[in-house]
Amino acid sequence: MREYTVQYENCILPRRRRSSHKGDYGRLLLVGGSVGYTGAPVLAAEAALRTGAGLVFVGVPERVYPIVAQKCTCSMPFPLPADLGELEKKAAGCDALLLGPGLGLGEEARQLVLRLSASYPGPLVLDADGINALAGHIDSLDRRQAPTVLTPHEGEFARLTGCPLPLEKRREVARSFARTHRCVLVLKGHRTVTALPSGDIFVNTTGNPGMATGGSGDVLAGMLAALLGQGFELGRAAYTAVCLHGRAGDLAAEQLGEYAMTAQDLLHFLPQAVKEAEMS
Repeated sequence: MREYTVQYENCILPRRRRSSHKGDYGRLLLVGGSVGYTGAPVLAAEAALRTGAGLVFVGVPERVYPIVAQKCTCSMPFPLPADLGELEKKAAGCDALLLGPGLGLGEEARQLVLRLSASYPGPLVLDADGINALAGHIDSLDRRQAPTVLTPHEGEFARLTGCPLPLEKRREVARSFARTHRCVLVLKGHRTVTALPSGDIFVNTTGNPGMATGGSGDVLAGMLAALLGQGFELGRAAYTAVCLHGRAGDLAAEQLGEYAMTAQDLLHFLPQAVKEAEMS
């Protein structure tokens, strides 16, 4: 079990083939959104596209679909079907699935997360309310055979496990959780920790307090899901997304300062962060 320090100079994105097309870079399904939280899936979808996703489908509850549809230009929103079997079929045709941004805490949302996380055979990212839905049902995580990434902040992690997180033991706790549940855990915060099932952990060095704002986590979730959809190895996708997310935040802070930053500013500077990581 090893510990690595990740700097943005270490994050390298492969050069794209000149003859490639959008189908080569992943079909991503993102499920989220609810009344009062229509921005979350939009931020995640835009971040996924800015991180190279070929196609991004955005499933949201029908009652907020008109709002989300107006905000989506390059992604493809649709109202969630009443029959979850139809949603499972759509998910099965995608290369990665992101559940949770702005989804809400209702029973309907919980059942959606539990069913899709159990049936989806590909790489799955659980963020925000996707993680909250597992509280009391962590056994469903243990039953998954496909790659799974959880991206909680400290409060979400405490709700998931039922125990407060000792700040001085973040690395040890993250490592133990990832090994026990055979998943990748991205424990967000200062020096975000990415823990792998092997016991290896990656400690991030990018980012700043200006990123402590609503929507920042949605951007990260979209980035991570995009890399998984493009075929990046599970651990590499996670720590690379974390690092580039923080780099975009640092670029934003250089221009705007830490007080005035928003999640949309992360999206604005994300192309520069990604460009720096591209192989020449």
